[in-house]
Amino acid sequence: MRRYSKTAQTSPETQEESLKMAKATQRPGQTKEQTKLIAQGIQKGIELYKKQQKERSRELNKKLKKVSGRLNQLNEQEADDELIEREFIYRQHWLPWLLLLVSWAGFAAFVLFES
Repeated sequence: MRRYSKTAQTSPETQEESLKMAKATQRPGQTKEQTKLIAQGIQKGIELYKKQQKERSRELNKKLKKVSGRLNQLNEQEADDELIEREFIYRQHWLPWLLLLVSWAGFAAFVLFES
C-alpha cells in the first residue's frame, strides 16, 4: 500500500471555496458544466498556490537553519573571546596601589608633623 498517491486529493474546503468563487463570478446564461470547469480551474490555482507556499516555507526553514547554525558558531566564538578578555580583567593594575600608598604616606606625614 502506498503512503502517498500521485494524484493529489483536494480538501473539501478547497472544493467548496472554489465552487463559491465560480458561482460568484457566474455570468447570465452560463451552464452548470461551464461553472464546474471554472471551479476546477480555481481549485487548481488554489492547489498551486498552496504548493508554492509550502516550497517557500521549506526554503525559509532551510535558510533559517543555516543562519541559526552560523549564529551558534558566532556565539561559541564570542564565548571563547570572553574567556580571553576575562583573563585580562582579573589582572590588577599598579596605579591604585600606588595612590593608596601615597595617600597613607600623606596622612601619616600630616599626623606626625602636625604637632
